[in-house]
Amino acid sequence: MSTSQLVLEAKDIRKTFHDPVTVEVLKGVSLEVKKGEFVSIIGKSGCGKSTLLYILSTMDTDYQGSLRLSGETTDNQSPKALAALRNAYIGFVFQFHYLLSEFSVLENVMLPGLKLARKSREELEQHAMERLQMLGIADQAQKKASMLSGGQKQRVAIARALINDPLIVMGDEPTGNLDRKNSDLVFDIFRDLASERGQALLVVTHDMEFAAKTDRIIEMDDGRIIS
Repeated sequence: MSTSQLVLEAKDIRKTFHDPVTVEVLKGVSLEVKKGEFVSIIGKSGCGKSTLLYILSTMDTDYQGSLRLSGETTDNQSPKALAALRNAYIGFVFQFHYLLSEFSVLENVMLPGLKLARKSREELEQHAMERLQMLGIADQAQKKASMLSGGQKQRVAIARALINDPLIVMGDEPTGNLDRKNSDLVFDIFRDLASERGQALLVVTHDMEFAAKTDRIIEMDDGRIIS
């Protein structure tokens, strides 16, 4: 695989919690994700998969090992530099959508773009509308986020994750609160992002039906990758 295709590269990631006893949660995890690849991480609760995802997303910097995003090392970078890197390269979709209920759908989607400040407000608004259109919810743009159904809110969260055209979209149980119909819809959206737009996807999930349809499954157990 050419290194130009690698979006994410993690080597020998180790993480220890010291509260109240010392527990090694990640025991030397290495993985790579390339452009346009749709990868799921599965494993029992407590095996370390969400902990790993938060390290890979640069939100947790307290670990040993090395991490590269788009060939750029994240080791020893300042919190400010990491926040800029994260905002430019990573889109994040959580189990809970974390929308600001008092803001409109459009404003929620624009927020990470306003933070990155690479486009004017007008350009960003157009970009946000395109993302909402792509996800079939452009007609909800002016509604308050609190007015939407669960499935619609998760689609807004995906649109928000895509606003800065990230290299990789990471999901932590993104279908965990959805029924099968909406889970399948989210899967189809992710599949299109990988195949049509060449975005990498890395999703932690308990949903075996979801995982079975991804390009590759990484199975974890007790802080290690077992397959």
